[in-house]
Amino acid sequence: MEENAIKKYENNDITIVWKQHFCTHSKNCWKGLHKVFKPMERPWIEPNAESSEKIMEQINKCPSGALSYINKKK
Repeated sequence: MEENAIKKYENNDITIVWKQHFCTHSKNCWKGLHKVFKPMERPWIEPNAESSEKIMEQINKCPSGALSYINKKK
């Protein structure tokens, strides 16, 4: 994967944005929502595995800013 790769994963409500080059591998994402964030699988984010509200809450806990989201409902 390209060093500065930006990946996007979508469901009906949000677009999850992952900036690989910012990730510090704190594990906050998958420890909190292991149904959504699966680092050993590809694709590693499953945006339909949990409610968008729970996903947004978990993304807000990302200390590096590698994960963010775009709320399509705004």
